Amino acid sequence: MCGLFGVYGSKDAASLTYLGLYALQHRGEESTGIISYDKKRIMQHQGMGLVNDVFDSSAIKRLKGNIALGHVRYSTTGSSSASNIQPFLVKHRGGHIAIAHNGNITNAFFLRCQMEQTGSIFQSTMDSEVIIHMLAKLRNKKTADSLPEVLSQLEGSFSAVMMIDGVLVGARDRLGMRPLCIGKLDGSYILSSETCALDLIRAKYIRDVAPGEIVCIDKNGLSTIKLEKETRSAHCIFEFIYFARPDSDIFTKNVYLTRKRLGAQLAKEAPAKADMVMPFPDSGNYAALGFAEESGLPFETAMIRNHYVGRTFIEPSQYARDFRVRIKLNPIKDVLKGKRVIIVEDSIVRGTTSRSRVKTLREVGAKEVHMRISCPPIISPCYYGIDFPTKKELIASNRTINQIRDFIGLDSLKYISLEGMLEAMPLPRSEFCAACFNLKYPTDIPKGFRKNILEKGK
Repeated sequence: MCGLFGVYGSKDAASLTYLGLYALQHRGEESTGIISYDKKRIMQHQGMGLVNDVFDSSAIKRLKGNIALGHVRYSTTGSSSASNIQPFLVKHRGGHIAIAHNGNITNAFFLRCQMEQTGSIFQSTMDSEVIIHMLAKLRNKKTADSLPEVLSQLEGSFSAVMMIDGVLVGARDRLGMRPLCIGKLDGSYILSSETCALDLIRAKYIRDVAPGEIVCIDKNGLSTIKLEKETRSAHCIFEFIYFARPDSDIFTKNVYLTRKRLGAQLAKEAPAKADMVMPFPDSGNYAALGFAEESGLPFETAMIRNHYVGRTFIEPSQYARDFRVRIKLNPIKDVLKGKRVIIVEDSIVRGTTSRSRVKTLREVGAKEVHMRISCPPIISPCYYGIDFPTKKELIASNRTINQIRDFIGLDSLKYISLEGMLEAMPLPRSEFCAACFNLKYPTDIPKGFRKNILEKGK
């Protein structure tokens, strides 16, 4: 996953982009960057780390112009290094191309090999750079003509925000796997991964960029181009379960309300005798609230999060994840001692984080610990932009539910059913990709795709 934000037509473009990235920080914590354009010069500032660490007021002031493009990065293709910070910028034949990308282009390795054989020299290990090289080769054409030709060759998932010679461009893959929306603020156009970033700058949500749509924004306003239409959508269901912020609307629907429905459905399918319901903050909060309301049990926030620690799931190494787990949450002993507790979690990926947290609950005196999960067991990797590890590292791919229960140290463990999860979604089930749960991938995955990624780590 990554977070994208772009502004066209505002004298405060860089400042707005900084705020937009701040709102999208949950989508990536490894690195961030902003590029701006004042019709004469391209300016760029980037760095490893969080938005607030990389940018200060002097950096924002230097990013002049009425167009800006920003990115927060979470690596799934390409190593976690400074050479892979986005937006990625090249100057070519007197013009410029910049791109910020969210997703995974599954045929990027094949396309890259083709271009290297004809003399292309790559500066990074990111699949995003492939798009820039393809555009550069077609620069004798107008932007509007070259974009469909390039993007129609890409397989897998992408939402992208680009700046091409002063034109701000937004695009989504034909299946609409990754979110991207359009907003307006005082006559300027905004592109954002999620609506929560529009809310922060008080921009008005207009609509989503449609699956297979390219929007071009310039001095004449917004124009649109459509790629060859697919017969269906394949929105990433995990955006609703975990990744998007609860105050966002994605794929036109609200995340908070969806997570509450998941929790309520889970309570119907997997009740338990207990004294209270609690989440592990923050991702399980709203499913837990729905579970408590449906079951009639008290809702307690019996673990308090240290908000100066980032999200453990999107850390690139297991060591970093383990460290953050230890300092991230602290239990309230007087609330937990002697109690039968139901923990509602959004997912279990590796199981190590849950195991550590449950051990802490036992140590402070919880009498029974039951866990309920608001998605089905994750049995297969995601090839479209979420860093689920290899199949052998997914705990549900090689252990039964009872074995997972024993590994984590629970009195009981139950997951929502696949049917129940799809029923709780705000869109028809046919519009989602749920391949990590049911192995039904919406596109062909090139043979050896995982092996061909040059370095693990967008």
